[in-house]
Order: sequence, then structure tokens, then C-alpha cells
Amino acid sequence: MPVSLAQLHDAMPSGGLFAGGEWQWSPEPLRLTAGEARLISRLGHPLSRFQQACDTIYRRSAAGKLPEWISELLDFGKPDWMVRHQREPSLAEHLPAVIRPDLLLTDDGFALTELDSVPGGIGVTAWLSRTYAAAGHKVLGGADGMLEGFRSILPGGADILVSEEAGDYRPEMDWLAEQFGAGWGTVAAEEYQPRDGADAYRFFELFDWESVPEIRHIAAAVAEGRMSLTPPVKPHLEDKLWLALLWAPALRRVWRGALRGNHLKRMRELTPFGWVVDPTPLPPHASLPRLEAHGWDEVAAFSQKERQLVLKISGFHETAWGSRGVFIGHDLSREEWEARLRHALDQAGEQPWLMQEFREGRLVEHPVFRNDGSVEMMRGRVRLCPYFFTNPEGKTRFGGCLATIAPADKKKIHGMTDAVLVPCEVGEPVDRA
Repeated sequence: MPVSLAQLHDAMPSGGLFAGGEWQWSPEPLRLTAGEARLISRLGHPLSRFQQACDTIYRRSAAGKLPEWISELLDFGKPDWMVRHQREPSLAEHLPAVIRPDLLLTDDGFALTELDSVPGGIGVTAWLSRTYAAAGHKVLGGADGMLEGFRSILPGGADILVSEEAGDYRPEMDWLAEQFGAGWGTVAAEEYQPRDGADAYRFFELFDWESVPEIRHIAAAVAEGRMSLTPPVKPHLEDKLWLALLWAPALRRVWRGALRGNHLKRMRELTPFGWVVDPTPLPPHASLPRLEAHGWDEVAAFSQKERQLVLKISGFHETAWGSRGVFIGHDLSREEWEARLRHALDQAGEQPWLMQEFREGRLVEHPVFRNDGSVEMMRGRVRLCPYFFTNPEGKTRFGGCLATIAPADKKKIHGMTDAVLVPCEVGEPVDRA
């Protein structure tokens, strides 16, 4: 059942699927064990409940029913109008309809490094799933699981708003709209005019709001019930900071009250321990949990062995996507590590940062096409991106899973020219590593 390079090239839409670059091709999907596939495909419900809990915690904090520092921290750097908008009572039940976690495949299972509410790759994963399924592979989610899932979130059709900043993803969104036909279309977000009764899908990050002249009118129309928009204009839900707040000692009881016990357990099993990078001095008798440090000055002075840590910008910034705002501690010199951490601390009042424990990806070997169509084995590490779609009735379904296999010498695993992009299938992986 291997797919040939010629088959893949012939099946590629004439307009391509990604404007900003290419990836490596493979004759077969990534194989996952039945247990791994089962765990991944069942994550949609706990992840959607986690997002709902985040929104509830934020709203209760903003209303003074929980400590106000929570909402204040999440509002840093956001424009006042957007903060006011996301607190509107009419938006209480508005949550992203597409959820994509980034999961590292490790020797101990999976590690969740991000929960993306505005994910790219929907069209690419849909096309890959269909193409490999046509060759006889039983891909996770099925041949059309991604297409059916995305269509289910806006069953009457929608305008897909793509900004210039997100323009590299326009081809895959064009392809998606073509598959759905009447009622669907892609629109330049900068040119979009809201209209009563319209349904729209927002494919641009909220930090880019100033390039979209009508964004305030769109937000107002949604708040007044005159149109629908997903993901909603709720910038706090696009912050990675929640992955650190999940571990905050001061919020243990808050999380237990907001999230069902088994869902909270699953989230903590998946999410590496994290910290909010906050320059506020600690009392003399206190320390940063697990770091055994009295303050960030000590963390800045950690040895390379101690720096098994990842520093990340939280969100609402042009470097908060595509791994541009991610720094791996043991990959940096002592001087660069200290400088990066100092920069994060200096920005704390306007742009939050977080730190997480580093998780090493498991080494795998996977077949890759050379340019002449022959095949070689590539040794690499894997990021898995399952996609979940929540329909208007609140039911979340699994659509498919994209595997990004980056060369073993790359510490950051993301879409790049050297990486392989494939769907996943169930089957005992061949032990080639």
C-alpha cells in the first residue's frame, strides 16, 4: 500500500496547500499503537472541558468571584476594547469550535506543549488523510473525517476570514471551501464587511487585530447576536499561560471546582509542569515549586544540566506562533539563557511568559522520499496534532491527526522544509530506531 511520490504530486491541488514552503514526502502514514490512537482520539471532550474551565475561571476572576490577579495577568498587553468584549455576558458560552493540541511523542507517552484555538493544517491534514486513504491506508479519522468535522461546526456554510499575516495558509483554506461548495468561501480579513445573519470562521490571530478594520464591528455584531464567529474574540483563550496556571499551587482548589476530577487528572498527565515567569520577589522562606530556587536569578544561573526547561511567550504577539517565541534552556549558552529570561521578566507587566519542564521526543525512523522517488529512512522526533471539532449542539468529534516528523537534531518540532508531514494510522510501528 505504499504511496508513490508521483501519486502524491499528481494528487496535489493545482494551487498547492501552503504558500510559505514545502515539506518532505513519505510513502506511508505514521503508525501508532491501538492504545496510542485510542488515547488521542478521546482527548476532544477533556480538552473542550478544559477550555470551558479556563473561560469560567477567567470570567469569575474578572467579576471578583475569584482572585483578580488571574484575569489581570491574562489581560496584560490586550487592548481595552477586547478585554471588555470578552467579558460580555452574551459571550459566556462562546468557545473555539476547533481544538488542536500539540503533542510530543515521548518514551513515556504524550506531552502537551500547546492548545491551539486557531490552528493551521486543517486543509493539509484533510488532503493527506484523503490521499493516503485512497491508497488503502486506514488513516485515523477516516478519509473525510477532517472535512466532515470542519463542516459540522458551521453547517450552514461560512466566510473563512484569512488575514495577510496568515496568508501562507490561504491555499489550504481555499481548498477546503472548494470541497464544501455553495455557502463557503475564503475572504481577505482586511476587506471583510460584517453582515447580519452571517457565519464566519476567524483564521487570524488576535494580536493582528489592527490590520482588520472591521474587527470591532464584527465583535459587536457577535455580542448582539446578529452574526456568529468562531473562534470568538477572546484573547485569553489564545494564551499558553493556562498551561502554567494549571499547575499554580494557589489555584489547586479553583481547578478542582472548575474541572471534573478525571479531566483534571488527564490534563495534568499530559501537560509538563510549568511556571508563570513573574518577577515579584518571593518571601525568604519560599521557593519556586520543583525548581528548588528562591527566585528567577537562581534559575538564570542554572547549569546546562539544570536547564531542562522551555521558555515561551504566552500569546498575543507575532512571535507566539510557529515556535518563534520558544527557547530551550539546555540548547542555549549560559549568557543567552540569562538574557532571554531577563527579557521575559522585563516584559512581565505587558507580555506574559511561561516556563515548562522540557520533554524529550522519542526517536523514530520513518521512510522519506528522495527527490528522484527513491526512499531512505529518516531518524526523527514526532509532534502529533489531532483535530477536534465542536458542533453547535456542543458535541465534540475527532477528525484526524497530522504527524510532523522533524530530523533528530532539531529540538523544536514544527512544520519546516526538512520535516515530514503525514497522517496517522493504527498498527504496531516497525522498530527501526
